[in-house]
Parts: sequence; C-alpha cells; structure tokens
Amino acid sequence: MKTYSIAVLEGDGIGPEITREAVKVFRAIEPIAGVSFDLRFAPFGGQAWFDHGTAFPEDTKRICDEADAILKGPIGLGTEASRQIPVDEQPERAGLLPMRKRYNTYANFRPVYLPPELCHFSPLRKERIPDGIDIMMIRELVGGLYFGEKERGVNGAGERYVKETLEYTDAQIRRIAHVGFQEARRRRKLLHSVHKSNVLLSSVLWNEVVEEVATEYPDVRLEHIIVDAAATALVLRPQAFDVMVMENMFGDILSDLGGGILGSLGLMPSACVGTEKSYYEPSHGSAPDIAGKGIANPYSMIGSVALLLEKSFGLDDAGRRIWDAARAVFGAGYVTADLAVPGQQAKMVDTAGFGDLVVAALKS
Repeated sequence: MKTYSIAVLEGDGIGPEITREAVKVFRAIEPIAGVSFDLRFAPFGGQAWFDHGTAFPEDTKRICDEADAILKGPIGLGTEASRQIPVDEQPERAGLLPMRKRYNTYANFRPVYLPPELCHFSPLRKERIPDGIDIMMIRELVGGLYFGEKERGVNGAGERYVKETLEYTDAQIRRIAHVGFQEARRRRKLLHSVHKSNVLLSSVLWNEVVEEVATEYPDVRLEHIIVDAAATALVLRPQAFDVMVMENMFGDILSDLGGGILGSLGLMPSACVGTEKSYYEPSHGSAPDIAGKGIANPYSMIGSVALLLEKSFGLDDAGRRIWDAARAVFGAGYVTADLAVPGQQAKMVDTAGFGDLVVAALKS
C-alpha cells in the first residue's frame, strides 16, 4: 500500500477546528483509494510566534521539507494579539510569504464553483446564474508587488514615504501562462488573461508573453480583460468566464470577489502548486471571532484535501468522491451557522457534524 506523507499546519483561529474535519476525511478516503496518509502536525502562524518565537519554526520547515505535500489552515490572530507581534514577524510576512518562496509555489488555483442546486448561497439573482457558477481562477503567487523590494523612510523634505517594487520576468509570466492554457484546455477551452496594460508597464509585458504562449494552444480561445472590467463582469455575467489567469495582487483581490459571488470565502478551497512541492489551504481567514464556537464550515478545508489528492498525488477519483460527498451534504440542506442564509430553510449542524456527514456520504 502506498503511503503519502503530509505536513498538517493547523494554523490559527478556526484552523484547528476545520483541520480536525479534514483529518476525518483523510482517514475515510484511505480504504477507498487504497492508500495511507502519514499526517505530521506542526505549528505555523500567529500562535506559533507566541509559542516558538517565529511564525515558521525550524521544526515546521523540516517537517514540510520532508513531506510529499502540505495542508495548511488559515493564519492570523485577533487584533489585540496581533498587535503584540512585531510588524516584520506577522504570520503573513514571516510565515506565509517565506513558505511560498521556499517551495516556489507559483501557481494558485482557486475554484469558484456553485452548482445550480446550491445557488441560494450566492447573493446574485438566480437569473444571472441560471446554470450556477464554474470558474477557475489562477493567480501567479511568487512575483509582483508582494515579493518586490520594499523601502520605508523619511525623505529630504521630512515626509515619511514608502516604496514598493512590482517586478516580473518573462519566465515568471510564461510559466503561469502555460498553467492557465493547460487548465483551459482541460475545461471549456476559454482563457481570460487579466491585466491593467492601460496604466501598468508590467501588464504590457504580461500581455506580450501571454500572446506568445497562446500560439502553442490554438485550441484555446484567449481573451484579454482589464482587471476593473473583470471585477464588474464577475458580478454581472460570471457565466462569461471559464479560466482566468492573473498576476499576484490582481489574483488576491479578484479571488476574494469570487468568494463574494459564491456567498462566502468558506466555499472556496485552494491549491498553491510549486515546482516540487505544493500546499493547500482555505481561501478565507482564521475568523478568530468565531473560533471555538463550532459554527465554522469546514468545506473549504475538505475541498483543499480533494485538491491535494488530485494535484499532488494524481488521485483524481478519490478527489472527485470528496467533492461529491461535500456537495451532497449541502444538497441535503445541511449548513453550519456561518453559512446560513436568512430566510432559507436549512438543517443546522456544527463544524464536527458537517464533517461527520461528509464522511458518512463518502462511506455510502
């Protein structure tokens, strides 16, 4: 029997709660897929700073280095606790960005998906999404403004200033463009390249490289769209999109908008794929205000398990079974309090109860 090693980073806030449900799913899928999972837990995030003096401890790095893949919970603490952590040691700066750089996880996949029977979750009117929502957003994850040089100081006039650099190379754009075209080829053969070339020189290069890569995929239709127009279209006509590829900051913003048209970021898992190793995480935050209350829905973490099985291990059938099981639970009318829609009839369960129902659906 094949054994896969997985580093499990529970994170902060609701992270440990939803991770427990992901572990249940791992154990339930083992006999179905005919594999076993060696789950290795390690601290990561804001609480790790308080416990170990760093958001990304050395032991955690070792466990992640040795693992075949990484499952990561959301990170970040409440306002008061966060204020106690130095700015440069905040978990996003000192944990998340170094992880992306360490494993070169350059391609972020965020499925924006609601089947027609679950469209009551969306704030969009039903006539705008008669067939549901099915978009794959692909975000370049290790370049651009977030990873550029940063400078802060006081200028000659005595004014405080900050300078941050947006930088991309031909190679960085080319490789994420290939990812976008390959994903579009597997789906409906439509790729939207998101840019801001009317203002940003970086987007001019982005478009040039994407056009060059497009010649290798004659079966895929390429359409360019300015980022602000893309934001509008996502709300007014989301059915116009199939696969969207974009630079780092645009992807950060538009994927959250994607969660908005679904009705919650709690419905959006994600995959951060690298050249040799990948990590998987919910797109939402750690929600410290509801931590420990048992009301957080674990779907995004469970969906991240499905993505992990598919993209890191090639266990497509096992991944599909997990997707089907989670959506069947929603389809049967079960929700947790954080996803409850006012005025809609629903069967309320807690975080653990939702996970148990997914496992039951898997086993059936």
